[in-house]
Amino acid sequence: MTDMAPYLAVNDEEDSGEPDSDSSDFEDDLPLIFNKPRHLEPIKGAEREEHSWRVKEKYKTHCVALVLCLNVGVDPPDVIKTQPCARLECWIDPNSLSPSKALESIGNALQTQYERWQPRARYKQSLDPTMDDIKKLCCSLRRNAKEERVLFHYNGHGVPKPTSQGEIWVFNRSYTQYIPLSMYDLQTWMGAPSLYVYDCSNAGAIVDNFKQFAVQHERDFEMQASSKACDAGAPAVSYKNCIQLAACAAGQSLPMSPELPADLFTACLTTPVKMAIKWFVLRTRLRVARADLVDLIDKIPGQVTDRRTMLGELNWIFTAITDTIAWSSLPPELFQQLFRADLLTASLCRNFLLADRIMRSYNCTPVSSPALPSLARHPLWAAWEHTLDLALAQLPALLDRPHHHNYHHSPFFRDQLTAFQLWLDLGNWSVQRPPPEQLPMVLQVLLSTLHRVRALQILCRFLSLGAWAVRAVLAVGIFPYMLKLLQASAHDLRASMVYIWAKIVAVDPSCQVDLVNAKGHKYFLSILQDSTVDTEHRTLAAFVLAGIVDNYPAGQEAALQGSMISACLEKLREWAEAGGVCEDGGEAALLKWACIALGRLWRGWDAARWVGVRDRAHDKLAALLLHRRPEVRAACTFALGTFVAAGAHAAARTDHANALDQLVAKRLAERLAVDASPLVRAEVLAALQWMVLIFEQHFIAVYIQERMKRSDSGHPERGGRIDPALDALAGARHPHSAVPVTRRVALLGFGSVFLELWNPLCAMAREPHPQLAQMAADIVAYVSNQVDSVGREVERPGAAHSNSLPPSPNSRPALLAHDSRTLPHMGHRRGKSGLPHTISEDSVAHRDRERDSTSSNSSQSAKKVIVSTQFVEWAAAQFARGDAAGAAGPFSAAGAAPRADRDSRAHHEREWRRERNRSIRREARALRGCKAPRLETVAFHSRCPLPPAVVLFHPYEQHAALASRENFGIWDWGTAAKLCVGAWRRAWGRITALAYLNAHQSALLAVASHQGHLAIYRPSGGSAEPALVAAWRALDVRPAPDYRPPSAQPIYSLAQLVSEQFAAPDERGPRAPHDAPSRECPGASGAPPTGTLVRWSARRRSLALAGQAAAVRLWDAHAELLQAEIPTGCEAAATALWRGGRSARLVCGFGDGSVRAWDERAARPVAALHHHAAPVLCCAPRDDLYTLVTGCSEGEIRIYDTRTLSPVEVLRAPGPLAALDVHPRAALLACGSVNQCISIYDLKGAHLNTIKFHEGFMGARIGPVRAGRWLQGLHRVGVRVGGAPVTLALRARPLAALQPVTLSYLVLIILVGKSSCERLAWRLAAQPSRFGLGNNDVTQVPAVCKPAGSYSFQVPGRIGMAPATFLRCIKTRNL
Repeated sequence: MTDMAPYLAVNDEEDSGEPDSDSSDFEDDLPLIFNKPRHLEPIKGAEREEHSWRVKEKYKTHCVALVLCLNVGVDPPDVIKTQPCARLECWIDPNSLSPSKALESIGNALQTQYERWQPRARYKQSLDPTMDDIKKLCCSLRRNAKEERVLFHYNGHGVPKPTSQGEIWVFNRSYTQYIPLSMYDLQTWMGAPSLYVYDCSNAGAIVDNFKQFAVQHERDFEMQASSKACDAGAPAVSYKNCIQLAACAAGQSLPMSPELPADLFTACLTTPVKMAIKWFVLRTRLRVARADLVDLIDKIPGQVTDRRTMLGELNWIFTAITDTIAWSSLPPELFQQLFRADLLTASLCRNFLLADRIMRSYNCTPVSSPALPSLARHPLWAAWEHTLDLALAQLPALLDRPHHHNYHHSPFFRDQLTAFQLWLDLGNWSVQRPPPEQLPMVLQVLLSTLHRVRALQILCRFLSLGAWAVRAVLAVGIFPYMLKLLQASAHDLRASMVYIWAKIVAVDPSCQVDLVNAKGHKYFLSILQDSTVDTEHRTLAAFVLAGIVDNYPAGQEAALQGSMISACLEKLREWAEAGGVCEDGGEAALLKWACIALGRLWRGWDAARWVGVRDRAHDKLAALLLHRRPEVRAACTFALGTFVAAGAHAAARTDHANALDQLVAKRLAERLAVDASPLVRAEVLAALQWMVLIFEQHFIAVYIQERMKRSDSGHPERGGRIDPALDALAGARHPHSAVPVTRRVALLGFGSVFLELWNPLCAMAREPHPQLAQMAADIVAYVSNQVDSVGREVERPGAAHSNSLPPSPNSRPALLAHDSRTLPHMGHRRGKSGLPHTISEDSVAHRDRERDSTSSNSSQSAKKVIVSTQFVEWAAAQFARGDAAGAAGPFSAAGAAPRADRDSRAHHEREWRRERNRSIRREARALRGCKAPRLETVAFHSRCPLPPAVVLFHPYEQHAALASRENFGIWDWGTAAKLCVGAWRRAWGRITALAYLNAHQSALLAVASHQGHLAIYRPSGGSAEPALVAAWRALDVRPAPDYRPPSAQPIYSLAQLVSEQFAAPDERGPRAPHDAPSRECPGASGAPPTGTLVRWSARRRSLALAGQAAAVRLWDAHAELLQAEIPTGCEAAATALWRGGRSARLVCGFGDGSVRAWDERAARPVAALHHHAAPVLCCAPRDDLYTLVTGCSEGEIRIYDTRTLSPVEVLRAPGPLAALDVHPRAALLACGSVNQCISIYDLKGAHLNTIKFHEGFMGARIGPVRAGRWLQGLHRVGVRVGGAPVTLALRARPLAALQPVTLSYLVLIILVGKSSCERLAWRLAAQPSRFGLGNNDVTQVPAVCKPAGSYSFQVPGRIGMAPATFLRCIKTRNL
């Protein structure tokens, strides 16, 4: 905190008569303006990412070959079995049946086990086959499968182990020999893609050799292709997508424990739950110890496919656990390839994890290709065993008394949802932190109606964390689940479903294809049309529909057939019936996305546009152009812009279409002057470009007409000026061209609709907003370039002639009644020797014939977009962002603050700032009872490269904003540090006013120029330039009259001389001859140079602007709209402006000496005073004193009683005055004279002090004091003076000696000292050589003590520039 006193002139809302209590400090609770996401970030869409959650090569397994080489009753020669040993094959004992019957039963059982996982597949058994049988089987299945995957299951328990070369064994026809089958031949017959399951000893050798044979196949194919031995059209077979699952590694044998089945690997793959329970019982001490428990496993009630039974629920939990283990342990690409590509493949890979866990316990290592890491020790296996323990504890009772004992479902999924919820409640959300391991389990829960609602709600919370969460959910595999749930009709799922789908569509817009194919758009159309659904969820449905129709013709067709246009227009009708009042953020969001959905629906589709025309869509949308939400207006403008653009793609134009487009374009162009939002104006420009493209020839004619008109009026002997927007584009490229007066082109009527559209485009090209100005300039440049191309075509010999200028588009437009003269017409034939910037009907006709000959479609179909915006893409990207942990969702109600984190740094900063502001306001209130102080001590000095034209102090921070002609900046007047500097273009005019917005929290700086331009900047924290938030032409300024300085002021003082040197040529006022008689009234030498005045109202969140205009404009900063336009009723320019008080008063002083007051709420005049005869410099009410202070440039100051409007005091200050201001708290007023002095008075008329101009080399020249503003405090009061070439500054309290500083154009702050006996001693440390002076030319001044303000330095008068010296200030006491 600085000891400088607070300045609270910005707080014009606080009633001075209310009690001094902290409860009245409403300012800290005021909402911030220009602080929405659209103001804080660039308006551009999110970059499209290639999502990896979709399986690039997804194959389905429709054909399965079951090859069993058992040879029941005969053991292979290389296998020595133990006694007893494992005998069961597919849970069947071969010894219990005859060999042939056992083989057939085992084959059927294996097929049944596979059918549990893929019942629709085509199964073929090959029992004890020969090589020819396998070849025939494999080739047949490959022909049937075509490009899909084929499964080859091989059981080699009755044949020798595979060889080291990877050969497997089969039989001859008489079963007397074992025949080796090369893997090379098997690959040839199976083709690719394929899935191999090897249940035999030494199976790893097959996997090792498989890759070698695959490489050999590719090599052989290349050799055959090079020798042209094979068909050139046959594609190469790639074996990289082949998957292999082997029971053991190379050199290992299968376990032979009699407790286990012989086909342990097959049992794990096809009957995982039964095998897992059996192994669990064999190795674990259970809750229920029964000797026959192993036998009860086969009697577990239920079906695998029925999740309501014990067996079905166990299988469901097993699937969730193995899926989670794989998802949390494997790379995403491998997980997608094995666990999401195919149902049967995913089941076998999940079950392979169980096989790895069980077989490793018997010293057997399963092998896979692609290789999977061992996950036998994953922590989730403990949860699986706990589930089995709970289930087996109920099994005896269920089997003994099935009718008296109900099965208690496992709490597994309920516990997993609770763990997920705790992760959300207590977790530290970040992209770096991996998602919770319960995520795949949530997807399994979606299959159950019992926990589905809760699972969806938790999933919504997780998706709200941001796009990374959405991508994680998609990678897990939620998409097919959500597509199936679209068929559910339960109303309790709607809220979660639309939210989840909105997040999915926002992150991956390509899902629109799947939604249309699954007819999912009907689900969201039903929600949008249901008025009983809350607004938030209807907004989400509208967003999803907007994503479905975005640049997707099939989606547009489906939505149009589903009556999406009428559903969206119905919401617009509801808003209109409500009176157009929609302050709720949710309603505004629904309107916004309804408009965007309409715009995307008929974008590039003329048929959909005419469906909207029949429903009067353009008229209903036009009403939304008055909405208070800028984003709603921008969305509405986007919809109307695509409405016009859709007509450009029509095969033929009609009169009705032309009239509609012109009507819509006129409505949009009218909004450019009254809408301050850059979003809206950018969309308007993007929409108007289509009018330029459709009616290109008409705009070319307008361009030529305006160009010639301005060229004629701007001829040197006529003394006119050419519009810079046209001259810069046309004349700059052809400076040598001149347009003769006698030349004439096809002229448009005065009321032409194209002229009404062209003028706003040219005006927007001079906007202070760089992006908008560039967009408008590009459109104007396009027309200019077309003129150039026509001029070049005109010069070509043999060009065709025509008697009339053909209209564009193809048919003559039928315009409105008042636009009957808008078409180009010719008064006489022109020759073809026109200038490059002229157009003839011959050239246009010739170009049209060329265009028609090259395309059978309309001429506009091949047009390229001139400008584009990304508002819609940016709005869509808001849904992909996180709306938890302190961020509001994109559909949340406006103004709904997120839950504050009381431990965050931001929260502590807000609380500290709030307490600091309250303390400053209490200190400021104490000024009301203080005695009026004197102003005599300089407290601050700094330098500026140019004379400051405007200075404004921050009400709470020790910041001072300075503005010159070419830039503006913010300084810390406590440390003299430059905080930031912003550039200001000369084309925008000179800066005449500054204002702080949001001063209580995040201050913005409003900068106004004399041309009526207003720009809002967000000061940067470092040395970077302030960020532009918004800029527009806020005041329609009239041409200012010539200005002559008062006669009492020397024209060429040092300050004015330097100011003139840095002034732009158009800003230097014409100097009247010395003998020229005065044109003003007696006693006045001319009005001071007028500029735009700005006043900010924090309570009403609005800006008031006045100046050289016929009205005072009020701009709603929250809505970014023109709120009111109050006619001044005065021809003179406004020279003083004040607003504030709870009565919403607006007081304005004018150049003719009058003072007028209005009530902002009704825009009606309240009072008018005409007591001054010169321009009014100040009109400031003091409600606490019932006082109104007015003053004019002649020095007459009047103090009125506001209750009777009668003057109480009349003062005569040393005039002429340049500035006058009244302190908002203390009873003080300051007058800045052009005679280089400042006079301080109290409100009773008593003179307190005079700050005079100090003669001499180091004298601080008080130049024209513009818009004087007070700096108020408890013990001292200050004023600021701008335009001085030298400024001295020193605090009132004792200070250390200041370091030498170079003085140039600085700012002066003078403070009241507590002690009247303080003295200053000045010492000049001059460097004469810097000014071309010798040592003898400078008077050496000793260090003497003088009273403040009574010293001088004598300097020779031959200095032709502003002085820059080093000054050392020495503070002394008791002198």
